[in-house]
Amino acid sequence: MIPSMRSLTAEEYVEAFKSFLDHSTEHQCMDMFNKEQMPNIVAGITRLCHCLSHKAESASLLLGDFLAGQDLKMIRILQAVHPGVSIDNEIVEPNPQHVAAYKELVNQAPDLQNVSFIWHQLTSLEYEQQVKEKGTHKKFDFIHMIQMLYRVEDIPNTIKFFHSCLDHHGKLLIIILSDSSGWASLWKKHRDCLPATDSGHYITCSGITEVLQRLGVQHRVFEFPSGWDITECFIEGDALGGRMMDFLTGTKNFLGTAPPALRQRLQEALCQPECSSTRDGRVIFSNNLSMIVVES
Repeated sequence: MIPSMRSLTAEEYVEAFKSFLDHSTEHQCMDMFNKEQMPNIVAGITRLCHCLSHKAESASLLLGDFLAGQDLKMIRILQAVHPGVSIDNEIVEPNPQHVAAYKELVNQAPDLQNVSFIWHQLTSLEYEQQVKEKGTHKKFDFIHMIQMLYRVEDIPNTIKFFHSCLDHHGKLLIIILSDSSGWASLWKKHRDCLPATDSGHYITCSGITEVLQRLGVQHRVFEFPSGWDITECFIEGDALGGRMMDFLTGTKNFLGTAPPALRQRLQEALCQPECSSTRDGRVIFSNNLSMIVVES
């Protein structure tokens, strides 16, 4: 009897996500943005003091040390652009393991003496409710949301709230999948290939910019290429390919539990030119990212 399809647990997602990171250029894409655009972006902040690092909405969305690593890179850019300025960095992260991983990275970083850290073990909604209940609407010079809006219940109100947390000349950075990515095409044209077990929002850059336009806030979009080698997804019985398909679908053992027709449709969709390209015999899925910089 074939087991029924089900969503990944938090621990299973971590394993599947690692396979994605190990075979994609997600990190390199963000590093390129940090190098080419971040210095100019944070240079426009006239009084750099408070930063809010906005983490994943659910324990299963992103690895804590992945986000912490990107966060610390941005902090070092802030330090380089504004030497000698003290930085108060606050982190919103509901997963205690991710918080612990972040703290460990900070303990191993001797160059962060002028940076203070406050960790809020909360979801963004819980953080928002706490702020409103206390009546202390703290202002931040820089807020970033890295690949986390897919799991937010109310995206427009979440963006509206955190935009209201920006101080004068502050910046909100939202990193989300690009409309030119294979994900966008997969979600738009081949959604019937995806099982109903993934409860995330199918949202890309245009969905976020539409919200920003309705809010009437100024923003700029930077597009950066990224790829994900999914060749093993098409090799029968390959363990790595199985984990990749689990990540793609949010489903535990998708290849072993999905009906054959569903597996075939999804694999065919992944090979379409709007999703992937072939390089040296390898299938490279488009993982292009959009970096949206929102003005206060």
